[in-house]
Amino acid sequence: PQELLQCVPGSGPILGDVFCNDRRLAGVAFTGSHKTAHKIAMDLAHRRGPIASFIAETGGQNAMIVDSTALPEQVVKDVIRSAFGSAGQRCSALRVLYLQEDIAEEVIRLLKGAIKELVVGNPGDPATDIGPVISMQAKNALHAHSRYLKSNGKLIEKVEDVPEEGFYVAPAAYEIKSISELEDEHFGPILHVIRYRNADLDTVIEDINNTDFGLTLSVHSRNPEVSGLIARSARVGNVYINRDQIGAVVGVQPFGGLARSGTGPKAGGPDYVRRFACERTVSINTSAIGGNAELLRKRPTEE
Repeated sequence: PQELLQCVPGSGPILGDVFCNDRRLAGVAFTGSHKTAHKIAMDLAHRRGPIASFIAETGGQNAMIVDSTALPEQVVKDVIRSAFGSAGQRCSALRVLYLQEDIAEEVIRLLKGAIKELVVGNPGDPATDIGPVISMQAKNALHAHSRYLKSNGKLIEKVEDVPEEGFYVAPAAYEIKSISELEDEHFGPILHVIRYRNADLDTVIEDINNTDFGLTLSVHSRNPEVSGLIARSARVGNVYINRDQIGAVVGVQPFGGLARSGTGPKAGGPDYVRRFACERTVSINTSAIGGNAELLRKRPTEE
């Protein structure tokens, strides 16, 4: 019914405080930053009234691991889409690219050429590849991170021709030493590249897990043992193999994360709708059965 769905545009902090502190609230489904999700959880915990359900899908320090068996051209195509599509403003977007040192130089060479070809501008123009970020606040935060990387990383490539007017941020790739240098998610078109040795793959997975984010991770490898090991060991909600890591289709590819990336139930998955409901059990004498009305009619009361 139409009256069951209402769109209320406005300031997140202002409306959030009103909604999350209303005792009539039964539950919240939220998509956004983990900091905001934490604030919502605290508000729900301290408000008067029934305990509310909370489902959150937040950001990630999403990595792609590329070993020496990967196809460099396919890797670069998927990196460009994953890191820079939607100006990097996807919770699932690629943030950290791990390249096995045997293949790193070739992939970086191709990546530099691909970044140079990107066109930044009005998204209404068919020639545009990358549009603006969402606000001046986001632009300023990304520029601050770029200044940090100039001193603490190595620039691989950056788009130079960027409109001055508007919330545009130049897509760029920087080489860094460790994912631990990134304390938080940087929500925009900035890619961090790390080289690794094959013998250190277990350490790479451990470092990714230690970020406490767990949304998406992709693997490029033609060795099923490698992709299988990473898929089993990485503590993330979604693992993509030999493809990009954005654009999951709800209802086809369940999507969601864990730890700082979400509360668990995945949109498009079999358990998502159940998270909004409360299971009811009906007990007859000592036998407990589910609250399915059809089942209750068919089961003899003597049982």
